[in-house]
Amino acid sequence: MKNNLKAFLDGKVALFNQPAFIKNDPISIPHRFTKKQDIEIAGFFAAIFSWGNRTTIINKSKELMQLMDNDPHAFCLHHSDIDLKNLLHFKHRTFNATDLLYFIAFFKMHFSKQHSLENAFTQWMNKTDKTVENGLKGFYHYFFSLPDIPERTRKHIASPEKNSACKRLNMYLRWMVRPDHQGVDFGIWKNISPSQLICPLDVHVARVAKELHILKRQPADWQAALELTEFLRTLDNADPVKYDFALFGTGVLANKSQK
Repeated sequence: MKNNLKAFLDGKVALFNQPAFIKNDPISIPHRFTKKQDIEIAGFFAAIFSWGNRTTIINKSKELMQLMDNDPHAFCLHHSDIDLKNLLHFKHRTFNATDLLYFIAFFKMHFSKQHSLENAFTQWMNKTDKTVENGLKGFYHYFFSLPDIPERTRKHIASPEKNSACKRLNMYLRWMVRPDHQGVDFGIWKNISPSQLICPLDVHVARVAKELHILKRQPADWQAALELTEFLRTLDNADPVKYDFALFGTGVLANKSQK
């Protein structure tokens, strides 16, 4: 039975893990850039904005990149007060200018000292860690290490310590870490192994996983994300989150067919 399921999911991975996937997915935003730091920053915003309608997510991400002169790394490092003032009208759902200004302050602090955002996660991890859990926990505290943190902004960065599934951050890590011969994911971070990644758990993925009886836990929380990923490791221990393409793509298509 597991062999049949693996064959089914591998087929779905082959179907959805294709360049055609990029256009209608938030990953299209970092694909607009070639510089590593631009990919990291643009990808981070696109991932954090990723709840709700994908077209809206993409459009709001494009709007923000335009406000940053389509040069997000340089903008975060060298912006003026006038540049920041031009951002004050920006809003995406519950993410507003207060949150945006703090994110930019964090990026300015980090990239003033580091060449890549990868270290913001890996400095809290050990090579022997089975998953990225410690990296996500450490990143949360590091991200909110600046003075005068707007309390409202904390809700935009998830952590396993809060038992969140950390769907958006896990998706972002998939983009940055997973080597992909099809060119969808970037694979530009080399100090986190794809085997340590956790499958992004959204409503589509959770629904399909439960229908396939590979996820039993009902709440879509951190424990559910671990449970699902542990099963996916039995199908491919080296690259378990490639099945995100299969589960998500199948879920989105099923959702469209019901409308």
